Amino acid sequence: MDNQPATDTRSLLGGFFQRLGLWDADGVAALFADEIDWYVPAIGGLPWGGRRSRREQVPEYFKTLWAHIYPEQTKVSLDNLIVEGEEAVALGSFSQVSNTTELAYTTPFAMHLTVQEGRIVRLHLYEDTYAVGRAYGV
Repeated sequence: MDNQPATDTRSLLGGFFQRLGLWDADGVAALFADEIDWYVPAIGGLPWGGRRSRREQVPEYFKTLWAHIYPEQTKVSLDNLIVEGEEAVALGSFSQVSNTTELAYTTPFAMHLTVQEGRIVRLHLYEDTYAVGRAYGV
């Protein structure tokens, strides 16, 4: 995959989810602007949660998260992608197994994304933090 930005929000986010499905952390990061507004809930000290503000921090997020799950037991369902101009909301669910506790969990998610000038500038994730924390014993 090339690292050129897509020309519209829906196309760019299609590439985002495709690269996620390929477990391509660096390819995902290439879709982000240099400066970003990133928020993933910080849950009980789990190392991947919190805010990020730079593209260089994106691969670290995914590599850290992925080190705590079994990739072969992961299922991501993207049920709906609602796009209006630069704004998008992705709705779906994550099903994963914590390799820390061996507990499986499923959480619905909503992800608010903003695309400007062909790059993702905002990603805010909303998920069932209770289910995630419980699966990791926090």
